[in-house]
Amino acid sequence: MDVCATASEKPRSSMVPMLIIGGLFFMFGFVTWLNGSLIPFLQIACELNHIEAYFVTLVFYIAYTVTALPMAAVLKRTGYKNGLVIGLFVMAIGALIFIPAAQTKMYSIFLTALFILGTGLTILQTASNPYIVLIGPRETAAVRISMMGILNKSAGIIAPIVFTAYVLTDMSQFNEVRLASLDTAQRLLELQELSERLITPYIIMAVMLVVLALAIKVSPLPEPTFDDEAVDNAHGNKKSILQFPQLILGVITLFFYVGAEVVAGDTIGLYGKQMGVENFGELTAYTMAFMVSAYIIGMIAIPRWISQEKALVTSALLGLLFSLLITTTSTSSTGIWDSMFFWTGVNAIPNTVLFVALLGFANALVWPAVWPMALKDLGKHTASGSALLIMGISGGAIFPLLYGALAESTNNAQASYWIMLPCYGFILFYAIKGHKIKQWSAKK
Repeated sequence: MDVCATASEKPRSSMVPMLIIGGLFFMFGFVTWLNGSLIPFLQIACELNHIEAYFVTLVFYIAYTVTALPMAAVLKRTGYKNGLVIGLFVMAIGALIFIPAAQTKMYSIFLTALFILGTGLTILQTASNPYIVLIGPRETAAVRISMMGILNKSAGIIAPIVFTAYVLTDMSQFNEVRLASLDTAQRLLELQELSERLITPYIIMAVMLVVLALAIKVSPLPEPTFDDEAVDNAHGNKKSILQFPQLILGVITLFFYVGAEVVAGDTIGLYGKQMGVENFGELTAYTMAFMVSAYIIGMIAIPRWISQEKALVTSALLGLLFSLLITTTSTSSTGIWDSMFFWTGVNAIPNTVLFVALLGFANALVWPAVWPMALKDLGKHTASGSALLIMGISGGAIFPLLYGALAESTNNAQASYWIMLPCYGFILFYAIKGHKIKQWSAKK
């Protein structure tokens, strides 16, 4: 155990951190999963092609790679609690930059705002994930992270619905045929009015972020502590973070996983739009709904009936299966939805789009399973290890852009989902073998 806390202290002290970090995870999800609706919106408002549209995910997630280690240094100076406050204020600044971006309709300013939002999220993620792992038994860490995942992905369900209701209303008038029929001045005027729909929602977001920062500042959130000496003695006083193979391979696993997760959540809107789905702005909510259902199953089953390792194997196999089905099933038939999910009353979607959404079910348990495996026995290296794991989020920058480039160059968005296969292949490797490797060179 890495936490220096007595048995009598832990039950009393863990509830407050859980509630506070739970609120943060909801905010993470709301900000992050807005991108799925923002991509098709900005494609219309800023007149972008596929590759340009997916720069939204590139700059948002590349912020994790660029700023993760500097943010870990900030945490060492400020402490975890103050780091959370700083991160929220940075996010508020990013949200406010959406105002001039919407007013000028300049895509570069939108991307700047998204990068700053991603930077704020980096420090929040770097600080909050170790909290959840360390405030209780490591064997049940996946359950606690799953609880956070439910809040995160529930926000991912709500965000697209809210965005659609307040921003994507009356979008039929912005179809390509009608816009092409307008003279230049009228087209630019209507697109400007569309862009300015973003101003009020992002002002509200900025206010909420500031209020949450102030609430955390005055809260009794404790600093996590680590039993560094005991862990160092048990592992030969490892001095470098690179001496922990389960961590480095965990970073690579998260790189592939987040790439797959973001492709599933952020490309489904534009893909559904191409497939003729009218409520394309809400499709990210479908993916998140399947993720939430898997999180709930994980909370019940782990570790009572299935270990974290077996849950990760199952997730990888489901991901491989659904990825193959995306590329091979019908782009027009809604038969699977009509036969299996008719009882939900939710609008049916084509089979191929449904399997993109079902990737949410496959993805849900990967993050909560990998974190405790990768951070096991890191001791004083936990903060740096967490920062490296956060850098793995950069997969969310690379894979959607790669998917967009393939879809644009081949003019076949459906077949381009093959890029998911190597992602789930590596996750399967880590689940079966990678997390068990404790030394880079085998010792007999």
